[in-house]
Amino acid sequence: MSTTVIPRRPDRGGYRFTDVARMEWIKLRTLRSTGWITLILAAGMLGLAVLVMSHASYAKLSAADRASFDPTELGFVGLALGQLLVAVLGVLTITSEFSSGMIRATLAAAPRRPMVLAAKAAVVGVAGLAVGEVLAFAAFLAGQAALASPAPRATLAQPGVLRAVLMAGAYLCLMGLIGLGIGAIIRHTAGAIATVVGLVFVLPAIFLAFPAGLQHGVEKFLPMIIAENSLTAVKHVSPSLPAWAGLGVLALYAAITLAAGGWLLARRDAGAGQ
Repeated sequence: MSTTVIPRRPDRGGYRFTDVARMEWIKLRTLRSTGWITLILAAGMLGLAVLVMSHASYAKLSAADRASFDPTELGFVGLALGQLLVAVLGVLTITSEFSSGMIRATLAAAPRRPMVLAAKAAVVGVAGLAVGEVLAFAAFLAGQAALASPAPRATLAQPGVLRAVLMAGAYLCLMGLIGLGIGAIIRHTAGAIATVVGLVFVLPAIFLAFPAGLQHGVEKFLPMIIAENSLTAVKHVSPSLPAWAGLGVLALYAAITLAAGGWLLARRDAGAGQ
């Protein structure tokens, strides 16, 4: 990362949110992991969409499996990797500053700590939504193009398809914000990434050992299960939440983690490991 200098406005005697957001945008662009994660994310989402869709053996499916065949959801298999990558980028957006000590320079330039985290969230959110939506549409189109006949192809005009594609991009954005919030709370890169992995991949596996009633009552609130139901355009996946309700739950998770991270950032010492 290159700089933490905020352009001062002498006539105002201070700085504004847009100044801090500009600083955070510069840092995000110059963070080396940003480019690598974006490249791997694009390759994973598009490559897996083409690979899976080109090998979909629709002709060999039973009548029941054909009825539930969802070419929209199948094309987003790369989102399993993508959600982790974007969350890790959100974590690194703040933990890299703690590990390098740059957080002190950031807070010296912009002492209002909640504003700093809010600016990071705005930058990560806008960038994540833009990249997420572009890759979601690209993966959808690439996957449908690779789907071999006689399998039915999905179009954006079909019921539920456009919603699923838009939610795929929004899901990536929200996972980045959740990662940022967790990073602000934990402040250690390894610990924050481990927490994200546990939330996304480990918790669903743990609940498999619980009785069905408890398992179904809890797992529908987990990010992975929410994503699975949000991306289907053929039928609702029981016992998951409705698609829009699931998106609202993810937004709530992001708001809670960011609020907790902002509260702790304002009250703890800026030194790493505190």
